[in-house]
Amino acid sequence: MSWLPSKDPAETGVMPEGVDLLVVPRVRDIGGFEVRRALPSVKRKTVGPFVFLDQMGPTEVMTGSSLDVRPHPHIGLSTLTYLLSGSIVHRDSLGTVSTIEPGAVNWMTAGRGIAHSERTSPLDTPSGQTLFGLQAWVALPKAKEEGEPSFLHHGADKLPEESGEGVTARVVAGTIFGRSSPLSASNDAVYADIAMAPGARLDIPATVPDRALYLVSGEIAIEGQSFAAGQLIVLKPGAIITLATSAPARMILMGGEPLDGPRHIWWNFVSSSKERIEAAKADWAAGRFAAVPGDDEALPLPGR
Repeated sequence: MSWLPSKDPAETGVMPEGVDLLVVPRVRDIGGFEVRRALPSVKRKTVGPFVFLDQMGPTEVMTGSSLDVRPHPHIGLSTLTYLLSGSIVHRDSLGTVSTIEPGAVNWMTAGRGIAHSERTSPLDTPSGQTLFGLQAWVALPKAKEEGEPSFLHHGADKLPEESGEGVTARVVAGTIFGRSSPLSASNDAVYADIAMAPGARLDIPATVPDRALYLVSGEIAIEGQSFAAGQLIVLKPGAIITLATSAPARMILMGGEPLDGPRHIWWNFVSSSKERIEAAKADWAAGRFAAVPGDDEALPLPGR
């Protein structure tokens, strides 16, 4: 994905004891395709190492209205892409071509610099199919910001699940609910896809220092207060939170250790150094990033 700064407010009010903040995303357009941006917001910039969260869709893929993000650069972060329906073709400057489908995960680490594109393929995602998913950005630890770029894909059958009493949790990254994903981030990021049946209850453990729930569908209750789909519920550190449902609900649990210092974000660049971001801007404008093989419609630097 690609972004520019948002001025959307975070929604606040009287919250249950274990809830720190509620963020209600606003709709953004990323070139003919609408997303809902939960992070960063005015009141909350990060959750653990996560500095960005977009919900893509749900939208019906039609000719001329599909996801079509041209090659663009990144530094200092890893992107985590996870789909609930549809498919996306990822291409990057390492020569990777990877189609992601529901339940799988793409993990691209930019390090010192990478370029990539994300498009719905007319062959893999025919007109009329729904595209629905999320993309998150995880800031790299300072010591790894200038590391080598890389790409990983894990299919849905490789990601562990824990289920019982009306709850199923797929562990996409990190360790939670007694399960460990093959995707182990250098900053201990945790990301899990949780589905709850009507009448189910689930305790969110306090083992993850900084965490939030993004409600994808349905409704959940915390201490008797209801939360609706499309909301980011930031939880208080150290609190054990009990979720309850009266109808089917699906959500993402995300978080991890807080960042080892502040991060600067400009367009698609994340760094602990403003000077490094300025250098990346100059490099992209001058064509010094490696190209994406087979995809030469690069996005221009904003303002150029």
